[in-house]
Amino acid sequence: MNIQTAARPRTPAETVLIDRFADRIGELAGNGDVITARDAALEQLKLNGLPSRRIESWHYTDFRTLLKGVPAFDNAAGEQPRAPLIAGSSVIATSNGVALASRAPEGVSLRAVRDALADGTIAGQLGTRGCDDAIGQINVAYVSDGWLVSIAEGAELEAPLEIQNVQKSGQGHTRFPVEIGANAKATIIERQTGGEGDAFSTTVSHVKVGDGAEIIWVILRDFGQSTQLAQFNATLGKGAKLTLYVVNAGGKLIRQEVHVNVEGEDSDFELRGLNLLADDSHTDVTMTVGHLVENTRSSEIVRNVVKDRARGAFQGMIRVAQIAQKTDARMACNTLLLSDEGEFDAKPELEIFADDVACGHGATVAELSKDYLFYLMARGIPENEARGLLIKAFIAEIIEELEDETLVEALENVLSDWLAVHA
Repeated sequence: MNIQTAARPRTPAETVLIDRFADRIGELAGNGDVITARDAALEQLKLNGLPSRRIESWHYTDFRTLLKGVPAFDNAAGEQPRAPLIAGSSVIATSNGVALASRAPEGVSLRAVRDALADGTIAGQLGTRGCDDAIGQINVAYVSDGWLVSIAEGAELEAPLEIQNVQKSGQGHTRFPVEIGANAKATIIERQTGGEGDAFSTTVSHVKVGDGAEIIWVILRDFGQSTQLAQFNATLGKGAKLTLYVVNAGGKLIRQEVHVNVEGEDSDFELRGLNLLADDSHTDVTMTVGHLVENTRSSEIVRNVVKDRARGAFQGMIRVAQIAQKTDARMACNTLLLSDEGEFDAKPELEIFADDVACGHGATVAELSKDYLFYLMARGIPENEARGLLIKAFIAEIIEELEDETLVEALENVLSDWLAVHA
């Protein structure tokens, strides 16, 4: 039974998240419908508390225990967005939960979430996924800003659109509803980043991919020593293709959820995940993919590098509805374990109600090959450099699937920077 009650004493983090709402609500935008949604989300949080390992979907991330505290709100936003990952990208940004002045490129329209909250435009999106949806509950209760993004039908963006969420300190809770018109083509880079200080952030994205659209979406996370909860929700129309890259290269405590419904025939979803885990960090990637119609495809490959005392988890569920014949769905999770103290848990699952499908999943765990390491060192390559080359080879093939050489180079630089510190 996937229900948890909060009859037991609250943790310090639960106390702050629940009790601070009364003081904060006066500063948050929202009409009557939005305020009702906020109140309902907080009541769910009161009833269920933060999820522990007794909740199946949080079994590998005992969030109630891991979240030791929650910092106060810090409304001091930066005045300028950060430099983009790729030169020439259009940047829209939030800082400490406040939308910064941004300009949309041709074919894209923007609206600040705080304005959409004030008039109730997005009230219908402020639901949660159930009693175990801690991300949704916290975000709905406290969301302050973000960007509504609309990409016009048939638009082809010449340069990437970069969505920045910068959490320098304190708390920040943002949303990014994105609607992509039919036959549009775009590369979207979502950068989740922060400083080295104490910070707590939640982000929820709702992405609707129109018929025939082709979208590459990259989530790049380097959050210092912060805690972040993020949820990416997407629906795919007929003939749509969504390629999602999730690159976790930093953060003390991270939970990234991906929930995708493949709703249009001949649509295609691909997930490529890279988790670079070191020190005593904890990173959880939890995914559900629903195939709801005939003739759809999905492919998920997650690569993990774990060293020191880091811990990670990947939970992946592919659900195939009875009507969804001719589904082709594949999932794999591969882990390189570089420390006896490190840990990675993998839980790939299939739930299939159709009988004419091609579905499969698998998981592997390995160490660096001593033979390969010896081979490189015997040819004069120092051990640290040899280890870095082998780790990079394990990950690079995922990055190199991208056709955009500029984006490949940018992500390889992120990998190289991490290896320079942790190889």
